[in-house]
Amino acid sequence: MSDGSIPRFLQGPFEFEGNGLDKPLLIDESLRYVVPAGSVTQPVYFRGGNSSDDMVTVVLFCDGKPMRYFPIAARGATHVALRVVEDLLGDTVLELFVAAPAGCAGTVVVDLGLVEV
Repeated sequence: MSDGSIPRFLQGPFEFEGNGLDKPLLIDESLRYVVPAGSVTQPVYFRGGNSSDDMVTVVLFCDGKPMRYFPIAARGATHVALRVVEDLLGDTVLELFVAAPAGCAGTVVVDLGLVEV
């Protein structure tokens, strides 16, 4: 990119087993991103799919606290354009969690697009 920005992606298909809608679990260690010191990162979009028979919610955590909730219908998909809602400063930690009914199991496909500037 000619403007010096760098695209970053947290993505992939991941199996999960629900622990309760009020008890989100980290989807996978690979879905952790730390904004480099001296940089600013902006979330651009979230896409997600859910293979289970229940609604699940992917939760974007920022520094250990829920920041955004992305509900995904049973056997459904979602696309949310975030359009540079906020700037995340250096050393901010982002992680993707899944919240699903206890006993619910399936695969969640996630694609979180970020731009590092």
